[in-house]
Amino acid sequence: MIAPAKAVPIALTIGEPAGIGPDLVPQAWEALRGELDFVLLGDPSHLPAGTAFECVDSAADAARVMPNAVPVLRMDFDAPRHPGQAVAAHAPHVIEAIARAVALVQAGEASAICTAPIHKKALKDGAGFAFPGHTEYLAHLAGASDVVMMLACEELRVVPATIHIPIHDVPTRLTRESLEQTIRITHADLQSRFGIAAPRIAVAGLNPHAGEGGAMGMEEIEMIAPLLDDLRAQGLDIQGPLPADTMFHPAARARYDVAICMYHDQALIPIKTLDFDRGVNVTLGLPFIRTSPDHGTAFDIAGSGWANPSSLIAALRMAAQMAKATA
Repeated sequence: MIAPAKAVPIALTIGEPAGIGPDLVPQAWEALRGELDFVLLGDPSHLPAGTAFECVDSAADAARVMPNAVPVLRMDFDAPRHPGQAVAAHAPHVIEAIARAVALVQAGEASAICTAPIHKKALKDGAGFAFPGHTEYLAHLAGASDVVMMLACEELRVVPATIHIPIHDVPTRLTRESLEQTIRITHADLQSRFGIAAPRIAVAGLNPHAGEGGAMGMEEIEMIAPLLDDLRAQGLDIQGPLPADTMFHPAARARYDVAICMYHDQALIPIKTLDFDRGVNVTLGLPFIRTSPDHGTAFDIAGSGWANPSSLIAALRMAAQMAKATA
């Protein structure tokens, strides 16, 4: 069983060095060093000038170092950092840092993984990276066949049942089997990772007004509602299918622990509206905890000092909370 985050550190990967990941690390350390422990996997020379850091031999040293400096499991990348300009030579090391973080958490030497943003094209160009992104690579390393993306903040948790596909493909990609798998994985992880014994799940309809009795689409009648009826009969606490336009005001949010949405923007618009700076990306269905800030590499402001660390801080805090609930 994994120990609480204070005893076993979170493994934080540095992400794409040309992005804002390295800029955020010392800010996150300053905000969290009295609260939780993390250990950075990356090249310390990529951190902003003046960052207090100490290279450590093992993740176990993080607790000793964290009060005074960023603990770093040193990885020597083959090129210096050029903010805003991806370097092909970095790609193999960025991938290695992710794999090393997985090895740490699988060995019980880290309580969770938090990943700074990567740049998919840079990894593909520099190392032939064959995965669409972090999530798929982590699933591959973990041997997980099905994973789910959750976006979370203090006010809301949302799960899109389909993610990065064109809107015209959603009705055909959204099947009874895929939706059921998404709901079951979400339900299981809310219990095991978030400590919610009886999760309350709200499920959105696909069409306006949840189809309005078939007047605006038949997916709710033909597939979504029958599935939810079956799951309710098995004891799951599920509402829906609900009109998406009435699901996200405060009184509605108080009635559920997570909202399952049918497509990307249906899920992400409400959470980004509620808390744009502190949203956290959580991968459900993995055999370990993984969080990430809900933003990209932001090449345009890398190295400028303008990057907002709020999402990374929230991601590290959520990883620690999940590790504590899991322990």
